[in-house]
Amino acid sequence: MAFFMKSMISNQIKNLGLGGGSEEKKEEGGTSDPAAAQGMTREEYEEYQKQMIEEKMERDAAFTQKKAERACLRVHLREKYRLPKSEMDETQIQLGGDDVDVPEDLRKMVDEDQEEEEDKDSILAQLQNLQNVDLDTIKEKAQATFTEIKQTAEQKCSVM
Repeated sequence: MAFFMKSMISNQIKNLGLGGGSEEKKEEGGTSDPAAAQGMTREEYEEYQKQMIEEKMERDAAFTQKKAERACLRVHLREKYRLPKSEMDETQIQLGGDDVDVPEDLRKMVDEDQEEEEDKDSILAQLQNLQNVDLDTIKEKAQATFTEIKQTAEQKCSVM
């Protein structure tokens, strides 16, 4: 019990940074070699590290490519809606390389939206809208309005 109390007090003093107490000795069998700590040979550990670096480079390249594709899409949308350009997007496109383009599925979506807008703005679309209007209903409404105005005018004239 006394040893336990002495050890506990010694550890508290060490934690406070006051020194005191004996320093802990490292295990003589332990090594500072990371390969041995992982349970591998030196060659296996080096190969493992090489694979980790290659995988990280591939992930970074894919991430940079995706960022460049998104920036390219934003540039196209800014051009379409006449918004100010962004220097950050231009930089991301340059970092992505020469083969950067909007992903195919996004390009299809943008093209479909653009075609719909063009159809709405064209003269043919306006003519189609006129064809969809029921001319008989418009004629009936016009005739009813004309008749109503005529009756109102006749009533005012007869009073005078």
